[in-house]
Amino acid sequence: MTVRAFVPYPDKRLRTPAEPVAAVTETIGMIWDDMVETMDAMPGYGLAAPQIGIMLRLAVVDCSDKRGQAVRMANPEVLHASIQLRRHDEASPNLPGVFASIERPRAVTVRFLNAAGDLEERDFVGLWATSVQHQIDHLNGKMYLDHLSPMRRKMLVAKAEKLRKRG
Repeated sequence: MTVRAFVPYPDKRLRTPAEPVAAVTETIGMIWDDMVETMDAMPGYGLAAPQIGIMLRLAVVDCSDKRGQAVRMANPEVLHASIQLRRHDEASPNLPGVFASIERPRAVTVRFLNAAGDLEERDFVGLWATSVQHQIDHLNGKMYLDHLSPMRRKMLVAKAEKLRKRG
């Protein structure tokens, strides 16, 4: 397993929808292993393949109290979302040093290909739901800052750029 480097914002890959995965293969399994290792090294609650430059619809999420419970997803899609919303501070290693409070559905039902290659539907609630939605946004070429007003987004990006220049 390898910790992969993050694609820096504003790389166009972060704004490009990822390609569907035809089947879960040994190669996909190895990519997921690297993604889990990279996510744990951040540390973070989830990671989408485009964040490390792999343009496939792959994501991993682990919001457990103790690591090692990562859910591996290929082609995840939200089937149902709760009306009740949940606010949470979100960030991205692609735009380090900044975060924003984002409101998303508190619970979602997601369909995806799991690590065994089977189609699975699973309910995610709370932080798990937030992280899954955040990763699906990445797979669709969106980032959490797209949920902000244009002015707030501009301020956030400017702050991140200032921090990057400081080193």
